[in-house]
Amino acid sequence: MVRENMLEVLGRIARAAQRAAADPSEIILVAVTKNVGIEGMCGAVDAGMTHIGESKIQEALSKYEQVRAYASAKGIILFWHMVGHLQSNKARDAVRIFDMIHSVDSLRLAREIDRQAAKIGKVQDVLLEVKTSPEITKYGLMPDEVAGVLKETASLDHVDVKGLMTVAPAVHDPQEARSYFRTLKQLSARLNTLRATRYELRMLSMGMTDDFEVAVEEGATVVRIGRGIFGDRKEA
Repeated sequence: MVRENMLEVLGRIARAAQRAAADPSEIILVAVTKNVGIEGMCGAVDAGMTHIGESKIQEALSKYEQVRAYASAKGIILFWHMVGHLQSNKARDAVRIFDMIHSVDSLRLAREIDRQAAKIGKVQDVLLEVKTSPEITKYGLMPDEVAGVLKETASLDHVDVKGLMTVAPAVHDPQEARSYFRTLKQLSARLNTLRATRYELRMLSMGMTDDFEVAVEEGATVVRIGRGIFGDRKEA
């Protein structure tokens, strides 16, 4: 079932990319394994999953070593993505296991990630989370704050900002999410034009099970899919 679901999602990504005149091979599918057990994750590795997304630090820690070892024994390198809200006091563990942290929503968190990464001699790849919707439950920097935070993070030696991330509100019609994704794409383009960083922001993490095709049409380079791959899962 997981293999079939992954293939279906990849096909939908390819068709959406074609509509946007984008290269589907440049779009990363992150399989979000929240509430998926070790056995299920290993099965997904067998189905071809290489990018894993986790939402909670403690859950990720409980599965990381076993799943990584399982993949390594098969010659597979996994890339681990932190896609949920990250508290500063969890930065040490996040830096230890994640290749990419999507949810940097404050300068304070960026500085703490930098401090923890310095301790282990790592440069941590991150995305800045942007609040593109008015929902009070959403985390993220306001769009007009991002340029200033980028300028400050440029001085951090152990943090590398690769791009931006957003979470659209839940909608009945995926088309209703389009404006939020377009806002992020336009912000990224504006920051690149302004040369807000010394390098180009290339990654846009946006789109989940219910709206990822619209996100791809609007320029997503990373989509985060849980239910669309693993089905409905009970909360732990």
